[in-house]
Amino acid sequence: MMTIAFILLGIVAGTLSGLIGIGGGVIIVPALVFLFGLSQQTAQGTTIALMIPPIGILAAWTYYQKGFVDVKIAALVCLGFVMGGYFGAKLATSVPSVMLEKIFGGIMLLVALKMLLA
Repeated sequence: MMTIAFILLGIVAGTLSGLIGIGGGVIIVPALVFLFGLSQQTAQGTTIALMIPPIGILAAWTYYQKGFVDVKIAALVCLGFVMGGYFGAKLATSVPSVMLEKIFGGIMLLVALKMLLA
């Protein structure tokens, strides 16, 4: 059941990334902490591990060496993220710019409030 939840997280983060151009970490890190109970370090390390090398390879390796990467979660979320990114980009190209700005601002506000009030 958790496998599906991690793939769904990837789909949501990928869709939002494709839709409004935010990095997946803005969605994935808080979700792994608040919804899945990972530590902040493990959430960050796992998220970095699913980035496309060479961008995050050295950072991911450092987190991995310290035990702060869950490789299975990274792979599952990455799978969903690839699918979601495709669908989000398709959607974004058909949404008016003003609407996209409102969606982006609303999501950033929700994430900021959740992090500040946690």
